[in-house]
Amino acid sequence: MSMYRQLWLAIIVSMLLALTGSLFASLLSARAYLEQQLSMKNADNAAALALSLSQQTPDAVTVELVVAALFDSGHYESIRVSDPNGKLIVERVAAPGNPGAPDWFVQRLSIDSEPGQAQITSGWSQFGSVTLVSHSRFAYEALWTSTREMIGALTLASFIGGYLGSLILRRLRRPLQAVIDQATAITNRRFVTIAEPDVPELRQLASAMNATVIRLKTMFEEEAARLETVRREANLDPLTGLANRDSFIAQMRSSLEGENSTGGTLFLIRIADLAGINKRLGREATDELLQRLAARVGAGATANEEILAARMNGADFALLLPGEKAGRDVAERLLQDLADTLEAYVEGGPSAYIGMGTFRRGTGLREVLSQVDAVLIAAEVEGINAVREAVIDMTDDIPRSAAEWSQAIRLALDRQWVRLVSFPVIDMQSRLLHDECPLRLKFDADDEWLPAGRFLPVAERLGFSAELDLAALALGLAELERQQGLPGLAINLSGSSLAQADFQPELITLLGRHRKAASRLWVEVAETGALKHVDEFRALCKLLDGFQCRVGVEHFGRQFSQIARLHDLGLSYIKVDASFTRRLDTNPGNQAFLKGLSSIAHGIGLLVIAEGVASEAEFAALSAVGFDGATGPGVKVAAT
Repeated sequence: MSMYRQLWLAIIVSMLLALTGSLFASLLSARAYLEQQLSMKNADNAAALALSLSQQTPDAVTVELVVAALFDSGHYESIRVSDPNGKLIVERVAAPGNPGAPDWFVQRLSIDSEPGQAQITSGWSQFGSVTLVSHSRFAYEALWTSTREMIGALTLASFIGGYLGSLILRRLRRPLQAVIDQATAITNRRFVTIAEPDVPELRQLASAMNATVIRLKTMFEEEAARLETVRREANLDPLTGLANRDSFIAQMRSSLEGENSTGGTLFLIRIADLAGINKRLGREATDELLQRLAARVGAGATANEEILAARMNGADFALLLPGEKAGRDVAERLLQDLADTLEAYVEGGPSAYIGMGTFRRGTGLREVLSQVDAVLIAAEVEGINAVREAVIDMTDDIPRSAAEWSQAIRLALDRQWVRLVSFPVIDMQSRLLHDECPLRLKFDADDEWLPAGRFLPVAERLGFSAELDLAALALGLAELERQQGLPGLAINLSGSSLAQADFQPELITLLGRHRKAASRLWVEVAETGALKHVDEFRALCKLLDGFQCRVGVEHFGRQFSQIARLHDLGLSYIKVDASFTRRLDTNPGNQAFLKGLSSIAHGIGLLVIAEGVASEAEFAALSAVGFDGATGPGVKVAAT
């Protein structure tokens, strides 16, 4: 029973006890008063009758006439006159009649008055005695009327008391509900503070809860800051702040191999005669120059989180633009910026060289790097500031223009040329946690199924992301209903879908039709999309919690410095980006970072899952740093 019901029950019971007690006390007091009044009336009337007969010369006939006249007034139940020896002279007794109140009332509250008695004299001798009992009908009528009026008054008082009690409970309920909601939010891994209520006891409770939340937030932020330092040390170049070579290669590999990979453009940049500059200017001035050059190279990365800039070695930088087919003009502008920066440091010779190449998902890492590096060497051989572009095989028959893309995606949706593919996500005992099911589509009945990375970036720009996500969710829920033994199924949602006004209402309708299956649905949004649309993502988390779905963030860790923005979402899990887990067994820096990440995630009740695990050695390293699960080409579900 809820506290509100208990409070209401306590109010009702206490009021009933108080009102019932007041009613009975009043009734008993009124009955006692009426009994006393009737007894006094009996005594007075008996004395008056005896005195009236004594003043005459009493005889049996006179006594009978006087008694009959008095009895016929209807005010008496009985009048009896007897001689001194107790012999009856005359007696009148009223027949039973309407007592003026319900029978049950008369039986439970009987009015018993003392009969009035007096002596009748004739001169100096005693003629007899009179015994008189007044009729109690009037007393019962008065008592019954008083009872009804009292019940009405007490009922009115109870309604007024109940109304005042409801006002008090309502006043208490708001701040109490706020405290309950805060406690619920904490259990759901959302750390929120509330305004302290006016009620002293609740104010103390809310203050204690707020202090706990603030302490947890502080601990969370301090640990996150420490881990960000560890991450930067493991993955960033200490001088320039750009990604180091190992981190860049790992993310480059993800851009080529990941299911949602979009391909992109790679720039390799080499500073001319850096050794000579260092010899002429000294180490400190050269370091300052390298920092300025790094700022030029990484300028695009500050505006777009998906762009990755790196320092590969002393004189070499790299720039990766995922999902973009950057033209030669981008490289020319970058080369000019670098030349302007280096103008004061070179002695009339070349400043920098750039090799570039556009690739798509599935192209081999070695192939991309070797071909771009080859054109970089060719540019360097020319001995002038130059940009050279590698021709990497990009032949395919996918649409080219926005109109062609729009027509092809619409056709695929209308004809339901969409499907899910399944990749296992296992726990550290190799048991299946859920199947991760990205969407694929084709543009013709006989075409190949395209991975999301090939069509999703264009679909987002054309406004198709919400339709594609809803189609994937519908397929996933149907699959869960078909496979009752499947522990879970994960669907990736685009961050841009969250910002579309009609997405969440349609999502509610879809989940409502599959409410039972929805409890085994895992929904995840990429880290970049979740942070870009954090308010919409928060609303999505709250919505999905109502259907008992699990919500997570995939490709987690690249923007770890912004993790504090995710602390109040109520997430169930995170999937750590493959760039941190690739070759984890040989990377002590990332091991330290991921061990701390696991600890802080477990502290707020999150599962930690690794993406892109490619070998048994990486899987074993994940277990050592405290991960809960993994997915990737190197994981296998244990036989049952």
